[in-house]
Formats: sequence, C-alpha cells, structure tokens
Amino acid sequence: MLTTRRTFLLATSVLASCGFELRRAPELRFRTIQLTGFRPRSPLLTELRTSINASTTTLVVEGLAQAQVVLEAIDDAREKVVVASSAVGRVTEFQLRERFTFRLKSVSGRELIPKTELLQNRDMSYTESAALGKEQEEAFLYRTMQSDIVAQVMRRLASTQTF
Repeated sequence: MLTTRRTFLLATSVLASCGFELRRAPELRFRTIQLTGFRPRSPLLTELRTSINASTTTLVVEGLAQAQVVLEAIDDAREKVVVASSAVGRVTEFQLRERFTFRLKSVSGRELIPKTELLQNRDMSYTESAALGKEQEEAFLYRTMQSDIVAQVMRRLASTQTF
C-alpha cells in the first residue's frame, strides 16, 4: 500500500514538473452562441452544447436576441456503407461515416466561418456470429467520431477573431 502511494506521488510530481496540464475547453472570443439547424435529439448537439458550456467564456443560449453569434448546422448525418462482402454475399466489412456541415454567423448576418464540412470515417469488420458485440463496437465508433468532430468545431470556434 505504501509503495503504491509513493509511486503515485512520484508520478504526480514528475507530471507537474514537466508542465503537464489536462486539456481544457478552448476560450472562445464571444460570450453567447445560439445553436440552430440540428435534428431533434441530436447527440452531436448535446455534446457540442456541453463542450461550449464547459468553456469559461461562452454560454449557449436559446434565443437569437441573447446571442452574439449563431452556429447553423447544415448537415448532421451518420452513414453506414458496405465495403466488402464474401463470395456468398455476406457482409464482412462496413465503413462508418459521420458528416457535419456548419457555418458560423454573427447576429447581423456577417459570415465568420464559411460553410465547412467535417467528415470522419472508420472501418469496421463484421461477422454475424458476433452481431451484438459489433453493434456495441459501432456505437462506440460513432461516439468517438462525434467527439473528434466536436473537438474540431471547438478549435474552429476558438480561432474566430471578430464577430
């Protein structure tokens, strides 16, 4: 028990002395943002809202009257495409895609980020004997692609200079 505690303290002090710091949400240059155009109950909307609200500078608002900028979702889609099949026609591999197209405008209508498409792809093997496990793997891959897209959107929002 004592050895484990010493190891933890040593690792903590080494990480602290090298300048290691946990990743934080980027600081955005606007105080309020409205998110529009998302499909109902979009998991991407939920994660994006959480990430923006986690920043210390910006809050997601519902009404245009309180917003300084508007992030408009043009396309928010998930796709599943057959990539390979066996000689007897059984699917052996899928490609999963998450596509998000958006633009950022000021409330006066000035375009701050032009129409931008973000696309994530993941390949997934498939066997019918492991269908339940493959279903869980698919859900996990969609969540990771979604998180990658949210991180990219946050970096682009942080790079916006003026509104």
